[in-house]
Amino acid sequence: MSFKSILTVLSAPRQVPQLERAVALARAEDAHLEILCLGVDNSQPAYFFPGGTAYGLQEAIAAATEDAKLLDAKVTEAMAGTVGLCWSSEALVAQSGGIAGLVGMRARFADLTVLASPYAEGQPGESEMICEAALFEGACPVMVLPVNAPAPSLPPKKVLVAWNQSAEALAAIRRAMPLLQAARSVEITCIDPQRAGPERSDPGGALTQMLVRHGINAEIAVLARTAPRISDEINRRAIEIDADLVVMGAYGHSRLRQAILGGATRNMLEQAELPVFMAR
Repeated sequence: MSFKSILTVLSAPRQVPQLERAVALARAEDAHLEILCLGVDNSQPAYFFPGGTAYGLQEAIAAATEDAKLLDAKVTEAMAGTVGLCWSSEALVAQSGGIAGLVGMRARFADLTVLASPYAEGQPGESEMICEAALFEGACPVMVLPVNAPAPSLPPKKVLVAWNQSAEALAAIRRAMPLLQAARSVEITCIDPQRAGPERSDPGGALTQMLVRHGINAEIAVLARTAPRISDEINRRAIEIDADLVVMGAYGHSRLRQAILGGATRNMLEQAELPVFMAR
């Protein structure tokens, strides 16, 4: 099993340079790279003058269509010298409320969606919505790349698996299996596991056994929590062991709760210094 269809979504010209990393991943996997150039209509019909809704919508959609076409032209120009890679680019338009459905439909038929960190400085406002659409509506794993970091090396040398005994974490591990099998080593990192958890005194033991049976060189690290946030511990440990990639479950708590109170998923997307593979 491997990733043969890779999707990336762009909604602003300043994101075009990020294509290089998506191209590198597609080459490493011998995959088809599908590029979605998205024009977004952020108009608010309720604020148009009385009787002007139809005219306002028509103008907003026309502007979004032009944005999508210009973005597609920039992508085509950037990809012009690409040799030995199957790729396609498509320009589409969505109103802000329809992004989830459109991106979700494209992600549904991809093996992996590659996106820049949605909370990085300068990212378009719809980036978070696009990332969540791929995860939830598309049920597709997402690899989130820090904006200023190079493309991850594939196959990865060292992978950190953030294991909290949740269904979301296990789903991410299963979807990341091709990467884990190709890695030289995998560390199952358990941070402050609960004594009353399902694995009790053996956190990560059953998971390690499962991965070893797949030919994966896996080991366990059980760590005490000393930082305020779980994401801080994950980042620190990943740097400490010189990991190339972090694999973790996404949104164990509701998206609304994470948006208001924060959470491991949101915090990782905000501060990750290396690629993060997420699924749920």
